[in-house]
Amino acid sequence: MTLILSLLTLVIVLATLLPLWHHPHWTIRGLDFPRLQLASLAALLLLMQCFFLDFSVIGSWLISLPVLLCLGWQLWWILPYTPLWPVEVLTTPDVNSTSTERQLTIITANVLTSNRNAGSLIKLIQQHQPDVLVTLESDQWWQQQLDSLEVSMPFSIKCPLDNLYGMHVYSRLPLDETEIAFLVEDKVPSMHALLTLKSGDQVRLHFLHPAPPSPTENEKSIERDAELVIVARSIADSHQQATIVTGDLNDVAWSRTTRLFRKLSGLLDPRVGRGMYNTFHASYPFLRWPLDHLFHSKHFTLNAIQRLPPIGSDHFALLTTLTYTPAKGSNQNGLTAEPADKDFATHIIRQKGVSKASVPEPGK
Repeated sequence: MTLILSLLTLVIVLATLLPLWHHPHWTIRGLDFPRLQLASLAALLLLMQCFFLDFSVIGSWLISLPVLLCLGWQLWWILPYTPLWPVEVLTTPDVNSTSTERQLTIITANVLTSNRNAGSLIKLIQQHQPDVLVTLESDQWWQQQLDSLEVSMPFSIKCPLDNLYGMHVYSRLPLDETEIAFLVEDKVPSMHALLTLKSGDQVRLHFLHPAPPSPTENEKSIERDAELVIVARSIADSHQQATIVTGDLNDVAWSRTTRLFRKLSGLLDPRVGRGMYNTFHASYPFLRWPLDHLFHSKHFTLNAIQRLPPIGSDHFALLTTLTYTPAKGSNQNGLTAEPADKDFATHIIRQKGVSKASVPEPGK
């Protein structure tokens, strides 16, 4: 039994240490994802060690202490996405007739191209009446189904593709300066627009779905990372402008790359201090993590955020309601970029030869 526990300890230690190596290969970056699962396994392994090992022997401590350290390290990454952590985004004060005109509700949904259960998503739209719907992986078939929404959501941006990177936006509120851009890869679009709230206030929107590092996509994470970095740097240049970024970033909320995006852009994560809101994988409850995101500038406070019921996709949709409250929101603080973060970001974009100049800047 001691040998088995030692081997399991080695597995946990390796799975914890490998992500510290900043190599972009998918086998390394993939270990950023299951931190909750690894923490659970480490806790279970500690219990087994307490039951089977003799702690009067120093060798037992040498087996258990690494597992305890691994558990603490994994918890350090994921605890901010639990109610045990202070919230990063303040809750919107009591809603009144003025603040409702400054509200913005967005549904972000990776529909899965092969999924043909459009009715479930449309029912959710009818139920929650969002101001904006963004779909990822939506092809021409999905566009035909979603075009029925144009009666109540007449403003749209459409890029139907059958390569798993199609994207559509439908909005009740006016969208101006709309643009579809291929920032890093020729077949991976992003969408950008300037939205006008009922109050007349304007919000810069970026909708993203970079390709993930995986054995079937990109071998390395550099394409995804580069897209996030150049968008973040573009946003940082116009920090006085109300901004929202949403989409399937193919990265977890606690990864180094997503944290780098938040540091560079100055955007806030409404999940911090509230919950993980794991949106993927819808079919496997024990293998879930937050892949679909919404980040926003300090101009907003949070009314509500929730994961919606299944729509037949491998992702759950994410519903977020914000209110434009720049005076109250000015006291909110997110992550701060250090010189090492900026150097790392420069290294990433140089590897791909891209620039923040290619990112559309609606409203600037």
